[in-house]
Amino acid sequence: MSEKKRIAILGSTGSIGTKSLEVIENNTDLFEVEALTANNNVDLLISQAKKYQPNVVVVANKDRYKVVAGALMNYPVKVFAGSDAINQVVQMESVDLVLTAMVGYAGLVPTYHAVRCGKIIALANKETLVVAGELITRLARENNSAIIPVDSEHSAIFQCLTGELGNRVEKIILTCSGGPFRGKSVNELESVTVEMALNHPNWDMGAKITIDSATLINKGFEVIEAHWLFGMPPSKIEVIVHPQSIVHSMVQFEDGSLKAQMGLPDMRLPIQYALAFPNRIKNKFPRFDFNNFPTLSFEKPDMIKFRNLALAYEALNAGGNTPCVLNAANEVVVQAEQDFWICLL
Repeated sequence: MSEKKRIAILGSTGSIGTKSLEVIENNTDLFEVEALTANNNVDLLISQAKKYQPNVVVVANKDRYKVVAGALMNYPVKVFAGSDAINQVVQMESVDLVLTAMVGYAGLVPTYHAVRCGKIIALANKETLVVAGELITRLARENNSAIIPVDSEHSAIFQCLTGELGNRVEKIILTCSGGPFRGKSVNELESVTVEMALNHPNWDMGAKITIDSATLINKGFEVIEAHWLFGMPPSKIEVIVHPQSIVHSMVQFEDGSLKAQMGLPDMRLPIQYALAFPNRIKNKFPRFDFNNFPTLSFEKPDMIKFRNLALAYEALNAGGNTPCVLNAANEVVVQAEQDFWICLL
């Protein structure tokens, strides 16, 4: 990598965004921050802007513009507000790669504009492909825009497929920890709380994706995302529960060979892989040790108890705007559930 990649991070104050900045900070000879965007967490956005001094900062909530602009008035950082500004930032010539880490449907439109401009996309917003997979993938082909997945499962599949051009894939296997409610009975599931759902056994993620992981709708969305990323029909996309979260996903080829990408559950690794692709760069992340994991187990997901996973397959098979409807319904329900428990507290 002879020149620094200039990165725009959409959703810099979230879980993926903050980890991405950590990766960039540890590799300042390779990457630099060109733009940061956030919705409401202006305190963290301001702190990030002061530390990394990007060319541009955008706060989506226009009501918070004066706060951000005032805090950064003595810094060489341009401040804008609103969703239109985010859409314009991703099209800047000075941006080489756009990391889309916004939560939910909100990530679709700026990703669309970045793809239309032929940008490299490090995709951490799966809803973009759930809602508009056909549109985005077609647009990416037309504009020579590379989409590199950041989700650990899709990054694993991407890594397993690298170097396998021309070799037929029999199926891809998405692994799933099972979440905090794995093994619970139907009666137990009737009394779970948001706090329990937010207690993921392996991964440190934002609230929305953690809730989605608890209901397995997140894994269902990943099935839809995998369909568009890798061109596989639903019948050749399998989900398997792997409680240890060491095998991140697998690819089975037509000769029966199975390739797996493994490692400790640490989102910095797929983020770094996406930012640096096609290169691998050295880091000091904790390493996997077989001595600490003498047993790796696998089991079928229970699609009766976790109906959302089955719904995702049904939506994908139905096609059209059905996955979009499923995503919208889920976003409304998750937000309502979070609001309900916040009121109780």
